[in-house]
Amino acid sequence: MVKKVQIGVIGVGSISEMHLNSYHNHEQVTIRAVCDLNEERANRVAEKYNVSQVFTDYKQLLADPEIDAVSICTWNNSHAEISIAALRAGKHVLVEKPLCRTVEEALEVERAVQETGKLLQVGFVRRYDANAQLLRSLVDQGEFGELYYAKATSFRRLGNPGGWFSDIERSGGGPLIDIGVHAIDLCWYMMGKPKAVSVSANTYKKLGNRSNINNLSYYKAADFDASKNTVEDLANALIRFENGASLLVDVSFTLHAKKDESAIRLYGEKGGFEIDPQVAIVTEKENTIMNIEPQTDHASFHFDSAFQNEINHFVDCVTNNKQPISPVNDGVEIMKILVAVYESAAKGEEVRL
Repeated sequence: MVKKVQIGVIGVGSISEMHLNSYHNHEQVTIRAVCDLNEERANRVAEKYNVSQVFTDYKQLLADPEIDAVSICTWNNSHAEISIAALRAGKHVLVEKPLCRTVEEALEVERAVQETGKLLQVGFVRRYDANAQLLRSLVDQGEFGELYYAKATSFRRLGNPGGWFSDIERSGGGPLIDIGVHAIDLCWYMMGKPKAVSVSANTYKKLGNRSNINNLSYYKAADFDASKNTVEDLANALIRFENGASLLVDVSFTLHAKKDESAIRLYGEKGGFEIDPQVAIVTEKENTIMNIEPQTDHASFHFDSAFQNEINHFVDCVTNNKQPISPVNDGVEIMKILVAVYESAAKGEEVRL
């Protein structure tokens, strides 16, 4: 009988549900332990998933020699510290995006991966969506030619979660580092991960939390406090790459927009495609422009299946000693771009990487 992979989950807030559900669905996984600063919440989660061990100190969880790997679903400011400790404790790591808050932290995590020989997978879940993998396979086959331009928008008109999300000390930033990281990473991944060479960006703090708005509900963090908001409302950036390609991105937590908007589009020499809001391909055949809609189970991004794919991939990498499709060095490169966006906005000028 094949030994099941023993998993520990550190941080059992909202995003951990995606990890826990996906591990629970995997036949070759046992969720051995959970850890959270909130002991009541940790006990509640442990009861739901029939987990035998509950901790409030992640170091105690890492001391269990039976645990093979961990998911880290904590505040951004603890990602680096816990990832490094887990690697040095001999555990494989799946850490939620972003990898951390600074380039220096990212490089420390990368060194720990190199020194320990353990794998670290960054939670760039958009890469694991079936549609994304379909489009990436078409990119690799040359269906679109050279991808030279990408445009990504992720607007929330009323969607500042508050709590730790809006506390720059814990989050490292606002919509850019929370939802913009997905858009930037997905475009960069589709474009073949070219080296970023410059960033010109702006951030705005004009609207704040806007908790006074009535009649519209939105997700609120467990520690929601509308009076505390030290992150940007909106960020936009032009990112240039070494191969001449460019990416234009804009993201918001709150904005006077008619509706929420999500759009990710990439353009190449032979064709183009859209990932959000729905998958579409544009090409030319017989001197005619054609719009193609692939027939898939989900026309748009589906969180549950993408997270299941991500967890399945992580378990496969742990079991078979494979490298993940979102390795630590990708997390480092994305962190360089995120930091450059904030630096460019603060200086009011283009930043060279």
